[in-house]
Amino acid sequence: MCKACDYTIHGAQHHFGWDNSIAPVETVAPGTTLCFNCMDSSAGQLGPSSTVADVAALDFGKINPVSGPIYVDGAEPGDALKITLEGFAPREQEGSAWGWTANIPGFGLLADQFTDPALTIWKYDAKSMAPSLWGDMGRVPLKPFTGTIGVAMAEPGLHSIVPPRRTGGNLDIRDISTGTEIYLPVEVAGALFSVGDTHAAQGDGEVCGTAIESPMDVTLTLDLVKNANLKMPRFTTAGPVTNHLDQQGYEVTTGIGPDLMSGARDAVAGMIDLLTARYGMSAVDAYMLVSTCGDLRISEIVDMPNWVVSFYFPRMVLA
Repeated sequence: MCKACDYTIHGAQHHFGWDNSIAPVETVAPGTTLCFNCMDSSAGQLGPSSTVADVAALDFGKINPVSGPIYVDGAEPGDALKITLEGFAPREQEGSAWGWTANIPGFGLLADQFTDPALTIWKYDAKSMAPSLWGDMGRVPLKPFTGTIGVAMAEPGLHSIVPPRRTGGNLDIRDISTGTEIYLPVEVAGALFSVGDTHAAQGDGEVCGTAIESPMDVTLTLDLVKNANLKMPRFTTAGPVTNHLDQQGYEVTTGIGPDLMSGARDAVAGMIDLLTARYGMSAVDAYMLVSTCGDLRISEIVDMPNWVVSFYFPRMVLA
């Protein structure tokens, strides 16, 4: 870790869903650094020895646990909570750091095309963070980040943690990684901050619905910006965001038409077709692989009536 922690939030101190009535597990002053022992997004339902049968049996009521909440002294509606990501430490199990990627029926960009469960278990070195092997064909560069990071909403009651919200939550932005500063709008006293859903790697779009889901310890610092009047999350990165993928260029497929969602689906489907034809892998394996390292981009959105969505797959993965 990059910075000494004032508090540790243990794995048992987690919750499912956003609810501003959940009692805080800790109260801290602005400027406090904490270490969160984050579970994987299955809350331990999947592990290094899991099989595809375990994917079919997942309890969605126990998906995406977040550690917290933390009450920040002085935080009031209209302020912004500033979170600085200090570092990530993957936790080892059965002798190595690990993660999983799954196709979960009914979930993902192409859920109508991939209706059966599938699972890939990853192993990697927690110290070197060298690219993780994908079968005997590929190597996926790693970039740890937190997929879910947010504060409680003003609306009372329990709200699902699956969709992202104006106060953060399940953003799944891979650039919320070490060194990033993220600002979240505060809607309740104390902000009630929680974090979880740590990933070892993900492509922009997380197209199959999962990345390399991996339990990690997250060290971060909480600060306060008074009267920020922020409407949506924003963040600042500490440096380049794609240099772990850029070295050998990309294969790119496109989707073109009047609907961005259809364009995104066409671009991803085109990449799956390319990889299956070129490398002989199954379509569902290609779908899961591109979710961990390929990037969806809106390449053009001004030349009406058609827009261009592109899918970038880094050639270094299968070089």
